[in-house]
Amino acid sequence: MISVEEAQTKILSQIVRMPAEWLFLGASLGRTLSSDIVSSINLPPWNTSAMDGYAVVGADTEGASQNTPVHLTVVEEVQAGQMPNKKVGRGEAAKIMTGAPVPDGADAVVKIEEAKCSGKEVTLFDQVEVGAFIRKKGEAAASGERILKQGISIRPFEISMIASLGISQVSVYQKPRVAILATGNELADLHEERSLCQIYNSNSYGLAAQVVDAGGIPMLLGIARDNKADLAEKIARGRYADFIVISGGVSMGDYDFVKEVIEELGVKMIFWKVAMKPGRPLAFGTLFGKPLFGLPGNPVSSLVTFEQFVRPALLFAAGRDRLYRPVVSAVLEDTVKKHRGLRTFLRGIVSTREGKFFVRMTGDQDSGILLSMVKANAFIILPEETEQVSAGTEVSVQLLSDIGLC
Repeated sequence: MISVEEAQTKILSQIVRMPAEWLFLGASLGRTLSSDIVSSINLPPWNTSAMDGYAVVGADTEGASQNTPVHLTVVEEVQAGQMPNKKVGRGEAAKIMTGAPVPDGADAVVKIEEAKCSGKEVTLFDQVEVGAFIRKKGEAAASGERILKQGISIRPFEISMIASLGISQVSVYQKPRVAILATGNELADLHEERSLCQIYNSNSYGLAAQVVDAGGIPMLLGIARDNKADLAEKIARGRYADFIVISGGVSMGDYDFVKEVIEELGVKMIFWKVAMKPGRPLAFGTLFGKPLFGLPGNPVSSLVTFEQFVRPALLFAAGRDRLYRPVVSAVLEDTVKKHRGLRTFLRGIVSTREGKFFVRMTGDQDSGILLSMVKANAFIILPEETEQVSAGTEVSVQLLSDIGLC
């Protein structure tokens, strides 16, 4: 068996970035930039007013107050979307609206609340510094400046920024297509009538959701029965995807044929087992030139191993720089016993009290109990060398989401 870190390193060494594609900006939410965004304009394009008020020469307002107001001649009014027609000289002012270009000669704006206008004269009751309430040309973005770096995930905030630069299309990494195959005679699909000795196929649908969550496109290949011919036929369909994920059939049972079948299909095997629980029977290699993951058949084991190994690989392929979920320290509220030599991932519920993280288990940790995942918002990660961790000990916790944190 190899360690979790060794497995992750070996996997990522086999993953390549997806090709780039161009998307209209409005369709790019959640995608990853494949090239930098560089501004071709200054933003704002000119000095603009940050307030409704009066554009003035700052020196003219020296000493202005309620008791000693300053009187200036209004030479024009400048609205947003309109260029000034006149230059502001000493003793002059231009009425100006928020977002309007500041006239030449003016170097400050007096807020409208600090002024009183009567006809062509404005009286100012406040002194302003040079540059007051003026947004400088190129302050938000300068022409030629790199605004967004390749590799970032596009959020609504990035879309707004890109739109402000007048860019309508962006280059992003393509989404990886992931073929998903469940195996086992004991499985019935959701549209099939289930016999007394069968359970419903939850793995395909859970894994498909994890693929979507990681930015990929799932391709469900159905269920392969426990015979070599059916396995070979259905696995071969995965050649048209970018990744192949198989759940079940990778252990040591009499009918676990996945290893034998993929070897006959020409797999280049990298490893078969990882020193972890749940998820020790984890296979990884390349088949048809595509990364292939053989995940355990137990539902929880399948979900846990996807999180630790498949998800980072998909994120890397899709261009992401951050591959792993955040890990924090939390105070364990249960005493836990475990097997030495295996890194253990327990399903946990993280909460916060007085600015500190606390974590407790979700209940029975058997790898067949999906409710242990449903209740979880984190994995409690216990190191290989320990056999018991007492309540009150600080442990590493991998956050799955902030849902339920309180």
